[in-house]
Amino acid sequence: MLGDDTPTEPEIGNRSLTGRPSGFGRWLVRLALRLAHAVSANAVLAITAAVGAVLLTGFAVAGAEVYEAVTDGDGVAGLDRPVLDTAIGMRSTPVDRFLTGFTHLGGPTGMTIIASLITVLMVWRWRSRTPLMLMIMAVAGSLLITIVGKDLVGRNRPPLSDAVPPYESSPSFPSGHALNSTVIAGVVAYLLLRRLSSTLARVLTVAAALAWAISIGLSRVFLGHHWLTDVMFGWLVGLAWLSVVITAHRLYVTVRRVREARSEDASAA
Repeated sequence: MLGDDTPTEPEIGNRSLTGRPSGFGRWLVRLALRLAHAVSANAVLAITAAVGAVLLTGFAVAGAEVYEAVTDGDGVAGLDRPVLDTAIGMRSTPVDRFLTGFTHLGGPTGMTIIASLITVLMVWRWRSRTPLMLMIMAVAGSLLITIVGKDLVGRNRPPLSDAVPPYESSPSFPSGHALNSTVIAGVVAYLLLRRLSSTLARVLTVAAALAWAISIGLSRVFLGHHWLTDVMFGWLVGLAWLSVVITAHRLYVTVRRVREARSEDASAA
């Protein structure tokens, strides 16, 4: 039977998952505890994630402003064409083939398989439902934001003449590969950090997650499947959604800890 490992793993290193040193963090805890009077800790987790998903979907809509910058050829979008031209000049058949295989790992099929295997392994090894719960929530929100962002902005990909086959035809902004890889790698890193006692191991875990997300994103630009701004926005929104997922989980842990403490005090009395 799967358990909930959060009560026994309230820290990452010396940092408590229930600690909220900032004023905003303390406000969130107070809000979550008030909410917990009416609903369960699981509901607090779901509500926090849902509110965050709505806010980030709005942020994805605001990404249309970046699209306007692209069409005007100013701002950060001015990097798009020069960066793609540089990538085209660096291509060769062996590199193109390798990166084509690599970038597929960050696609819908590749990331689904990778995320599923890692989640199943964590659930089996730790006998915990926490990896499954967080991964489902993270992936669902990530896909929602990607789909909404693409449909609302509708930006065209780089010309097929500048891309390496196989070609892709879905809207370009934001990069789903960059966004989803950032979120999934981040969730895996977060789950592992709660189990690692070595500082070096934690640093390497975070570095590996960053390297994965950055490499997948850059491979999209190199192969001409996305503009640089598509990938940059994908990283940005991915990090924002990852922050929402982690915050929701930390509030969940806090509510459980407070409820357990109150229950123990009531029993002692």
